[in-house]
Parts: sequence; C-alpha cells; structure tokens
Amino acid sequence: MPLQNRVLPTQDIVADTGRGLLMGNRGTLHGPDRTLGVTRWRSKAWITCVLKWKGVQRDPMPPGRWTALFFLDEATALAAGHRPCAYCRRADFNRYGACWAAAAGLPERPRAAAMDARLHDERVDRRTRRQRITTGTVGELPDGAMVRYDGRPALVLGGELLDWSWQGYGPARAIAAGTLVDVLTPAANRAVLQAGYVPLLHPTAMAQIRST
Repeated sequence: MPLQNRVLPTQDIVADTGRGLLMGNRGTLHGPDRTLGVTRWRSKAWITCVLKWKGVQRDPMPPGRWTALFFLDEATALAAGHRPCAYCRRADFNRYGACWAAAAGLPERPRAAAMDARLHDERVDRRTRRQRITTGTVGELPDGAMVRYDGRPALVLGGELLDWSWQGYGPARAIAAGTLVDVLTPAANRAVLQAGYVPLLHPTAMAQIRST
C-alpha cells in the first residue's frame, strides 16, 4: 500500500502509486506508524529536492525526522507553495531567487527565510489552515501556473490549459483569455514565473502542446 506522501496542486497530501519528478518536505508530518496526522507543516521552509542525491538511499519517513513528499513536477510543487531547495538544487534556487528579486524590484535575492515567510502568508489561510486560492483570468497567468477549472487542477501553458493527473497532463484545451479561474499558485511564485523562471515540467506537458 502506498504511503500518504504525494502532494496535489491543491496542497492535499494523498496516497497514490503515481511517480513524480521531484521530492521535498515541510518537516515531520508522520507518526511512528508512518501515517499522517492533522499537521500539514512543521516548518515554513517548504522545499523541493531532487529524487537522487549522490547515491544516498533515504527512508521516506524516518522516525522523528522528516516526511518525504513527492510531486509530479515543479509546476505542481510551486502551486502547492514550495520553492527549490538551496542545497541539492542550488542552481535552480539561484535562478528562482534572481527572478524573485527581479519581480520585486530588489537589488539582490532575499534570504530564504524571507521568501518562505511571504510564501507562507500567500499559500495558507491562517483561519482555516487550508490553501489560499485567488481568482484570475487565464490570459493574465504565466506559463507554469496552476489553476482549478471545471473542478480539476490544470496547468497553464502556451495560453491553454492542460488537465493535471498523477499520470501526467491531458490534451491542451484552448480557453478564452478572459475566462475566470481559481488560481492555485501563490502570488509570489506566479511573479517568479512571470519574471522568467522556467519550472521542471512533466514530459507529457510539452508533448501535449506539440501535438496540438
């Protein structure tokens, strides 16, 4: 039986056999029986990491340490409110930080803790402790942003929407630019994408765009 450690664009953490391109963590979320309780973060540093690092074999749920979370791709992770790890994904973290600074008009990248604090305010509703969702139009969203449309998560790419699943993305759907959608990706991560950060996408995303 799969562990409950797969993250959806809606921040929900589910048990699924789907394989993703990235892992990450938010601190220790599981108990001794390797199941999740009600806690969905122990730290404001929600990061995404590479799956393999220098041949190290890691337990996804070591007792009292951290809970390994898995993402279909980086667009999924950004939608859930994560950012690149500054250790195992240093080059991506530097690109992300440079785009953050450019979007905010800053002379240099802020410290990771400052970015995490802003992200946390934008990704979590303090009252409900659930994902903070905003509303926008398809035409104003950058490639790599995630939305909810027709009740399902979807990726914005090339001005079209691609339905999300653990098997990858569905066929591209042309949607009018002015169509209102629920926006899942926090504002700070949208700004980073708008400033030129190119996230790691599941191979099915570009395959669907090329087939249209």
